[in-house]
Amino acid sequence: VQLQASGGGLVQAGGSLRLSCAASGRSFSRYTMGWFRQAPGKEREFVAGIRWNDEATYHADSVKGRFTILRDNAKATVYLQMNSLKPEDTAVYYCAARLVVQLFGDYPYWGQGTQVTVSS
Repeated sequence: VQLQASGGGLVQAGGSLRLSCAASGRSFSRYTMGWFRQAPGKEREFVAGIRWNDEATYHADSVKGRFTILRDNAKATVYLQMNSLKPEDTAVYYCAARLVVQLFGDYPYWGQGTQVTVSS
């Protein structure tokens, strides 16, 4: 599967953005999808994930209540709705996919990343 992330940009603190990740290839509905982010000088963080079989989700504590991951299998797209953005959310955001149900573990397939910058 090939992944194309989009939707990043510059936003003021308290604002919202919606990231999209469009997948090409077969059987998108059978992929567990995740969003990760990496800020300069920091380790990559698993932000949110959604399972393919029951659409159960995971959200990191740092974004819980502000970010929501959702998927549209008909459009082969996964989204990350980001509300109440904070300057510490500034990072490059990546979408990723894996062909197993579990949310945690290695993700073999990655998109190219989209920059999110939140100004104070």
